[in-house]
Amino acid sequence: MELASLVTEQRNKNSMKLDQMSTIEILQTINQEDKKVAEAVEHVLPDIEVAIEHIYQAFSKGGRLFYCGAGTSGRLGFLDASECPPTFMTPPEMVQTVMAGGSQAVSKALEGSEDNEQQGTEDLRARNLSAEDVVIGITASGRTPYPIGALKYAREVGAYTVALSCNEQAVISSHADCSIEVVVGPEVLTGSTRLKAGTAHKMVLNMISTTAMIKLGKVQENLMVDVHASNYKLMERAKRIIMELTDISYQAAEETLEAANKQVKPAIVMVEAKVTYEEAKQAIQKSKGYVREAIDYANKHYTQA
Repeated sequence: MELASLVTEQRNKNSMKLDQMSTIEILQTINQEDKKVAEAVEHVLPDIEVAIEHIYQAFSKGGRLFYCGAGTSGRLGFLDASECPPTFMTPPEMVQTVMAGGSQAVSKALEGSEDNEQQGTEDLRARNLSAEDVVIGITASGRTPYPIGALKYAREVGAYTVALSCNEQAVISSHADCSIEVVVGPEVLTGSTRLKAGTAHKMVLNMISTTAMIKLGKVQENLMVDVHASNYKLMERAKRIIMELTDISYQAAEETLEAANKQVKPAIVMVEAKVTYEEAKQAIQKSKGYVREAIDYANKHYTQA
């Protein structure tokens, strides 16, 4: 597929006079185009659902999720993966990113590295990819060699593969078990896919990681019950979550969180089932991480104080 024929490379008729616009006119034009992104994502929700179900199953069996991309696509993967440990207390290896040019390409553009298909293979091989894992290849154009190489290798290994692009019938889609093609149309600045395409991919990655973690029991109601309370802000958030879900005072929440080794889930179970920290931890383990089930388990199996 010729690059010039891709929607992401075409000129946007609404921004043809971009250089002649006033500041507010530029902002209005960008804003109007950005409004189209959420609608484009809405059209592919069924495809995103398919990907999430497989990712959830993989996580449930101890598998990992890998984001593979170059340039903006790789940086978006790094951003999403790096947010999982503090938000959901996941181990760092659970959601990972392999990026063309390596980690140094996050802060320094190494655009030529995206053309190396074999490197996508080698970078995943170095992570000991297995059939238990899921790999998402991210590329706005849908034709970037690096993530295509990664998906080819992933399929050889037997891992589940997902292609995330912004063009219909993208080349990368033919190398994936599930394809998510978010067609946002031409960019305001021709070919600058860090704009609408980047926003669309950020939205999809947000949906994927957040929904998978919800399904794993890391959220109760709409609260982060697996938040990693590693600084003042997160400690205060953890206390508020405990207060919200157990209806205890700030002081009691603070004391319980401290007794629970700064972990929200056991703190909630300790309060609701009136059990010790060790009993709460065991109940959570027996309930595969789901707090409501852990409370029920603790109530049935431990003598209440």
